[in-house]
Parts: sequence; C-alpha cells; structure tokens
Amino acid sequence: MKTKIAFAMIMGAVTTGIISFTLISINIGFNEHFLKIWLRSWAMAYAVVIPAILIIGTVIQRLVDKLFKKGIAPLRSMSL
Repeated sequence: MKTKIAFAMIMGAVTTGIISFTLISINIGFNEHFLKIWLRSWAMAYAVVIPAILIIGTVIQRLVDKLFKKGIAPLRSMSL
C-alpha cells in the first residue's frame, strides 16, 4: 500500500504540474499573475487526482490484468 500511495503522489505531482502549466500558459499566457494562477490550479488538480489515482487506478489495473490475461494466453500457445 505504501508503494501505491507513493506512486500516486509522485505521478500526480508530475502529471498535474505538466498539464496545468501547459493549459494555463495556452489559455492566459505568461503574465504577472501566471505563477499564482498556476500554483493554485496545480494544488487543486493535485488534491483531486491523488484519490482518483488510488481509487480508479485499482479498477483500471484489474481491467488491464483481465484484458491481457485473455488476450495474451492464446498467443503463447502459438508457435512462430
């Protein structure tokens, strides 16, 4: 569980930082309020994304596991 939380926190910081920086720079440009707006938006996005990664990430991981178990198993039995 510690690794999932650490992953969510690091991944959340990186992705929300990149996305919020990009979108705010596109939408308002680099002006005197940019840093304040960006940091506020980044903090809000980070607060939303951490629970989302922890909750939705588990569901998505199960889905991916099921998809690959069904999809890859027949390929292993085929000889090339």
